[in-house]
Amino acid sequence: MIKVAMTGVYVDDVARAHAFYTDVLGFETRTSMDLGDGVPFVTVGASGGAQPDLQLLLEPGQGPIAESYRRALYEAGIPCIVFSVDDLAAEHRRLSRLGVRFPHGPREQGPVLAAVFDDTCGNLVQLVQPKG
Repeated sequence: MIKVAMTGVYVDDVARAHAFYTDVLGFETRTSMDLGDGVPFVTVGASGGAQPDLQLLLEPGQGPIAESYRRALYEAGIPCIVFSVDDLAAEHRRLSRLGVRFPHGPREQGPVLAAVFDDTCGNLVQLVQPKG
């Protein structure tokens, strides 16, 4: 069986992304190290033991390929990643109170309720809750 172990999100500032993904979104730090020459390697994951074998790599988004890709997704309004939540309305309220900007709030989108927020690091992120 093959499972997803890690996926990455290009960010324009790894330290700021790390703070946002942990302090605001509530992820926990899984790995934080310097690969040399000041290149950070930072992963986060769901807190409380949820999904212990799945990590999100906060990848430096500098460079012509990553920067163009990240900017194109953002300008097109396409989320770079999708996270699931149990209660979208509650999470939308919590994050809004923390100052998170939502280009679109909760609404029905096919089989899910969905909202999109700005992660402050160059990306749009979608939150989904299955309907029913």
